[in-house]
Amino acid sequence: MFKTAILATLLASASAFTPSQFNARTTTAIRSDAAAVEAPAEPVEDAAPAYVASESLPFLEYPPNLKGYAGDVGFDPFRFSDFVPVDFLREAELKHGRMCQLAVVGFAAVDMGFRIYPFPEAYEGLTSVTAHDALVEQGAMSQLFLWIGLAEIIGSVALNQMLEGSGRLPGDFGFGSWMLEDMNEEQVLDMKTKEITHCRLAMMAFSGMVTGAVLTQGPFPYV
Repeated sequence: MFKTAILATLLASASAFTPSQFNARTTTAIRSDAAAVEAPAEPVEDAAPAYVASESLPFLEYPPNLKGYAGDVGFDPFRFSDFVPVDFLREAELKHGRMCQLAVVGFAAVDMGFRIYPFPEAYEGLTSVTAHDALVEQGAMSQLFLWIGLAEIIGSVALNQMLEGSGRLPGDFGFGSWMLEDMNEEQVLDMKTKEITHCRLAMMAFSGMVTGAVLTQGPFPYV
């Protein structure tokens, strides 16, 4: 009995120096949590922007600066929009397109026999092609330069104000704006898209009409 008591006492004393498995696991878990809190989060690298193909030129990348403009089909093969303000480019596109719409009508009207009387006899028999040299000889081109110069001066003032942040939209001279007053945003965008589409078509059409008129020397439609 005495030996048994001594043995039990020795075992109890030895167990005091033996690490508890539960305590070890608890300590390890606490240290792991502390390390997780103290460890700085690894920086997340920004993902590279996804490649977006141009709608009109699928083999080229879409020019991002064109986004939001009416009639945008991603056509900018020389990437002018990367270093020239797009508002300036749109202003020029609308101006040339509107002039070409008028030019298409006027060019065809002359060759279809339309005249405004009183009509100088010296201009009788002229076509849209031959009228150029005749008007230069008569000195009428100076009037053309005068009115074009005046229009450019007015347009330059409006353009500078727009580029300085006045809020003016490209090509907006307040002409016909009342037609858009009762339209919602989607309808206004649709009207702007129609205008720029007709402008682009007119620029191509006028180039084709002049080429056809010179080559055929015939009346409209120059075939």
